[in-house]
Amino acid sequence: MSLATGHSAAPDVLQARSLATSGGPVRVGGSPFALDGVDGTARERIPTIIIDEHGAMARLVAGRIATLIRERAASSRPLVLGLATGSTPIGVYRELIRLHREEGLSFRHVVTFNLDEYYPMRADSIHSYHRFMWENLFSHVDIDPVNVHIPDGSLARGDVETACQAYEAAIVAAGGIDFQLLGIGKTGHIGFNEPGSGETSRTRLVHLDSITRRDAAADFFGEENVPREAITMGIASILGAREIAILATGEHKAGVVRRAVEGEIDRAVAATFLQRHPNTTFYVDDAAAADLTRVATPWLIDEVVWEEALAVRAVTWLAARCGKAILKLTQHDYAENGLSSLVARHGSPGAVNGLVFNILGAKIRGKSKLPRRLKTICFSPHPDDDVISMGGILRKFVENGNDMTVAYMTSGNIAVFDHDVRRYLDFLVRLDEEHMGRNATVQELATIVQDFLQRKQPGDVDIPEVQDIKRIIRESEAVSGIEVMGLSKANARFLNLPFYQTGKVRKDPIGPVDVAIVADLLRELQPELIFVAGDLSDPHGTHRMCKEAIDRALDDVYGTGAARPEVWLYRGAWQEWPITEATVLVPLSQEELTLKIQAIFKHQSQKDSAPFPGQDEREFWQRVEQRNKTTASQLDQLGLAEYFAMEAYVIA
Repeated sequence: MSLATGHSAAPDVLQARSLATSGGPVRVGGSPFALDGVDGTARERIPTIIIDEHGAMARLVAGRIATLIRERAASSRPLVLGLATGSTPIGVYRELIRLHREEGLSFRHVVTFNLDEYYPMRADSIHSYHRFMWENLFSHVDIDPVNVHIPDGSLARGDVETACQAYEAAIVAAGGIDFQLLGIGKTGHIGFNEPGSGETSRTRLVHLDSITRRDAAADFFGEENVPREAITMGIASILGAREIAILATGEHKAGVVRRAVEGEIDRAVAATFLQRHPNTTFYVDDAAAADLTRVATPWLIDEVVWEEALAVRAVTWLAARCGKAILKLTQHDYAENGLSSLVARHGSPGAVNGLVFNILGAKIRGKSKLPRRLKTICFSPHPDDDVISMGGILRKFVENGNDMTVAYMTSGNIAVFDHDVRRYLDFLVRLDEEHMGRNATVQELATIVQDFLQRKQPGDVDIPEVQDIKRIIRESEAVSGIEVMGLSKANARFLNLPFYQTGKVRKDPIGPVDVAIVADLLRELQPELIFVAGDLSDPHGTHRMCKEAIDRALDDVYGTGAARPEVWLYRGAWQEWPITEATVLVPLSQEELTLKIQAIFKHQSQKDSAPFPGQDEREFWQRVEQRNKTTASQLDQLGLAEYFAMEAYVIA
């Protein structure tokens, strides 16, 4: 899609097109002047690039920054960068570090201004953005510390306003921001410009929205520990940049991405102000792009090629829109909703209806249609993802005589509350005193742990003794969970991948040791089928990282020629596969769903209130019950067979 006269294509867009022609997984779109869809749907008002692979997104954005740095260095002028924090830009920073180390990219002529900082916040706090930037970028490159600007969260309240004015003056003195990197929050905030922020706002102290604080709760080990205020550059400060790149990844960002790109400009969604900027590019992955009209309902925008998968999506969408079963859709329904070309492609509404009805029906597989006597590994990122996400099919696989191994990839120890440690420790001490005669080792451990927990501050990294106790709690719960499914401790493997062992919410990148551990298990067990978490909504990214480790291990073990195990992707606690995307739909009876919930109950440390609940405050079993029943209900409403509950899987 070309940009209209009067707006030159952003260099990033041109670079993305170049990458696309060389085989990169990039889809460009979003002219500020694109025509409305056939039904008057909103156009994309910000040029948007969809990049399926996160590494490609990081390379693309970092490459643009590197080009600007080199151009300015050649003319002995500094480049002024506006930088963001959070998980989304970390890939960009890692690529910039690689370019510095391997290709000699110098930051000596770079000046930086960070978007924001919590208030109050010491610079050396584990939660500070000051520390984040030095750990993730500045300490790894040759930037002059004098050229680094980050709002000071440690100032006395009476000094904040003056400091904010000085921050704005420093941006002006540097010549303005040349390239601004942004993320987007669930409220649509950029920086900490929460709903209600005005277009003329500048650097200032703001109150944080409750949703923003809830999103940050995992980093602070509880929402009650998240600061209520922050210092942030304003909307006007951001719009003053000459070029802007905004990044979003994950399904949980899909709704706000559509709102920012296609919605009207609104103070309730700060990112919509970017529509007025002449050189902004939105970079999103497939998951974050899912709600964009050109992705979700492309037939409403332009002519499409009616491949089978798209026809299934369109007819399912039409049935829901009309409130009808698939086999009851009429010519009028198709014509009124922009789908006449689909009927023309197949000759009649009945032909289309029958095709889609049969495709969806063929996805349903009860126990008799599921694999038997196969060597199978279920890779569970956390010690409860197996029963939460696929407890139903896990039980059916056991009943079908499959050789099951559940491989728990991380310890999950950061998701255990301190009060659970105290409870288990008290149990050990009481047992020791009554039956073991006060064993010195138990008493010494209890003293060490109790002393640490007493002085521990929110967000402090646990000492090894506490991490070990939390790991053992999760492992014992995991074994209890699979015993409900008919398995035993012998069927469990605890891989404890090193990338997770930071004691913090943010993890290290997947490394060769992580991959080697997974590869060794594949070589040892030689599975014919593996289950892998394909969830992209995990709020702290562990599912995504575990999948990366598995993908790399599969490449190492099987290469390009050897026959690989079949890969079935399941979703985690936050979302289910849509029935149109799923390859396999597995029905569950009321008794089977009850058994699955009983297995989830075995994870007592995650019950009642989990440390990382995401945006859904319900317990995991409640989400599972609703999710599995909803999937079955959708098929029922479409006119297919009625089931009590259902799990969904994608065969990769």
